[in-house]
Amino acid sequence: MKKAYYKYLSLLILALPAAFIINSCTKKLDQQNPNQQTVETFWQSQDDAIKGVNAIYSTLIEDGTFMRMTPCLLDARGDDVHSNSPWPVLGNMGRFSLGTGDPGGYGWAFSDYYEGVNRANQVLAKVPDINMDADLKTRLLGQAYFLRGLYFYYLVDLFGQVALPLQTATSTADFHVPQSTAEQGWQQVISDFKQAVDMLPASYSNVNGPDKGQTGRATKGAAMAFLGKAYLFNKLYDDAATQFKSVIDLNVYSLVPNYADNFNINKENGPESIFEVQYIEGNNGLSSDFVDTFCPWDVYDDSVTGYEIENGAQNGWNIPTQDMLDAYEQGDKRRAASLNEDFISDEWGYLVPYVIKFNSIAKVQFQTGNNFPVYRYADVYLMLAESLNEAGYEAGGDAFHYLNLVRERAGLADKTSATVPDQASLRLVIAHERQVELAFENHRWFDLLRTGTATTVMQAHAAREKQIKASYINSAAYANIRLVYQYPASEQQLEQ
Repeated sequence: MKKAYYKYLSLLILALPAAFIINSCTKKLDQQNPNQQTVETFWQSQDDAIKGVNAIYSTLIEDGTFMRMTPCLLDARGDDVHSNSPWPVLGNMGRFSLGTGDPGGYGWAFSDYYEGVNRANQVLAKVPDINMDADLKTRLLGQAYFLRGLYFYYLVDLFGQVALPLQTATSTADFHVPQSTAEQGWQQVISDFKQAVDMLPASYSNVNGPDKGQTGRATKGAAMAFLGKAYLFNKLYDDAATQFKSVIDLNVYSLVPNYADNFNINKENGPESIFEVQYIEGNNGLSSDFVDTFCPWDVYDDSVTGYEIENGAQNGWNIPTQDMLDAYEQGDKRRAASLNEDFISDEWGYLVPYVIKFNSIAKVQFQTGNNFPVYRYADVYLMLAESLNEAGYEAGGDAFHYLNLVRERAGLADKTSATVPDQASLRLVIAHERQVELAFENHRWFDLLRTGTATTVMQAHAAREKQIKASYINSAAYANIRLVYQYPASEQQLEQ
């Protein structure tokens, strides 16, 4: 059943209580509303456990996460996209010129990631005591570990030293969780993904329970893939390679022959999909509108989204840069599957390319059903190639093999040791391949961070951007290439 884990979302908003309950009322006033469940009354049945886990997933579709800010926090920070939206926050994020206040965007992300952590903590605290099917319980707890690890993964990568709450707050003392080091954050991410690997099934096609056949839920392969990614971030290359090889050995995933099928709304959750955020078209609170946010700012007709749009802050969020256009090799099939390069700006009269990976037209504007691909199998191949190369260059070795599997699908010639003769040159080739294969899927900025090239690459990118856009880019833009986002002002005030 497609996207089934959102079945109970309308109930979860009421049924899943906040963890932060402080009993400070008098006996006369401290009366429980019989129609509102609490932490104590909710976690009773197998159905409650399922709803609790579904609530963790629901955080993925919110404005602070993949619906809005995660694509902006990541892609706009790198050299592959920029914003031409009139909302200044987006441009400022990409040009490293955010003020000291709390401009909203990354503050939303910070809050929503922790909302996901809190919901996962409730499941991990309450579900073990529920009398229910043991195998289903294990799978649900595995999903909670995976999703908590995922939220911590983004928090550590984006904000660096963050708090790591591992239990729900039950008193005022629980509100004050100290910041951890980035190393401690990564240790927790790795721990959660390890737990998930041990508890999750390879797929839900053969399980016995109400989750049988459901797509979109976290799997063993997804946990292995993210565990490998966490190892790679920490330069544990052998451990990373082991996880990526384990994903391959599951024999669950494969590259789809046609690259564009990964983004076809009618072919979502396909054989290359390891984990993607699920959206459902319609007026249901579960829809996406990437076709609007990824389109140019000034489309005054229905040629792009199927609807006449106004030039507002809703549009122009992730527009490909010239650097991104220049990254494609001649004959690369992925370019036409990723970009439209026919739109001439109504406002300025010049070409404005835009992303079409998430482009579909819905019956009602702003209510599309495009999923967001978080992890594809091609990423496993490329990260395995990177891990093997970093562990030790081998001319014509397995790193070349996995790299070329991705290139061949794109219609490009194989790379060989004749033209890529050493570790440094292969490192650059793999990084370039990741840039075009995973374009606009939130990987580029993390790749720059992981490889230690963010400052150098972005300084060079800044020089080119300032030359192209000299008429409107402030001279102070890109002056301070921050590797992590500052804590939102609202969070800093809580500590005062």
